[in-house]
Amino acid sequence: MNKAITSMTVLTAFVLLMFATSASALDGTAILEQVDRKMQPESYEMYRKLINIEPDGNRKEYILYTAKKDQDKMIALFLSPASEKGRSTLRLGDNMWLYIPNVGKPIRITSLQSVIGGVFNNSDILSLDYNVEYTVKNITEEGERYFLDLKARNASVAYDGLKMEVEKSTLLPMVIECYAASGMLIKTLRYDKIEDFGNGLVRPSVLETDSPLYKGYKSVMVFAKLQEKEFKDEVFTLNYLPKVDELR
Repeated sequence: MNKAITSMTVLTAFVLLMFATSASALDGTAILEQVDRKMQPESYEMYRKLINIEPDGNRKEYILYTAKKDQDKMIALFLSPASEKGRSTLRLGDNMWLYIPNVGKPIRITSLQSVIGGVFNNSDILSLDYNVEYTVKNITEEGERYFLDLKARNASVAYDGLKMEVEKSTLLPMVIECYAASGMLIKTLRYDKIEDFGNGLVRPSVLETDSPLYKGYKSVMVFAKLQEKEFKDEVFTLNYLPKVDELR
């Protein structure tokens, strides 16, 4: 009888533990999805200034128009400097292309390359929702912050893992550390300057990054005019790359 009771107690404890573990994982996934929606609508347009700052203080600036649809389609057009004007990039899931006027057909590019140099790579510039590329391995909370440990869904994702610090009250990301599969820190992303973009979208307007791999270098992304907008599927095709300016 006692053995039966003990077995039942152990079984009950095991079931409760499994339920708690499952609930925790679901909470982490739900929080990450909310972070994505707090940061941007599912389909939108925006303007960005990207600034590369070198150790000697020299700066190079780019202005891009960007459009995104659903969870896996994004296109960006260079507006300045003059040397880059008319170039455009397309991302469809894990695939990326660069179009250069008068060069011919679009060129395949990778997530870890950078069409602008500096610390931001193509994955940072053409970033999808975090929950599309990552799963939540673990979530903890401390004070006014959630700490999410994220794992890449496949090997094509730029970073094998992310450690994300999220503010509880706003569900906005504050700091994200990006790691290689070896466990090496590749870069740190820091969000700053909360701004009201309208229609209930209140989020950071500045993203800064530095990397132990690029000592003394820093890159900054400044967001402007981020607003919900619907686009036709044909916009996110290789044939449309020369016509992206028509969207503005």
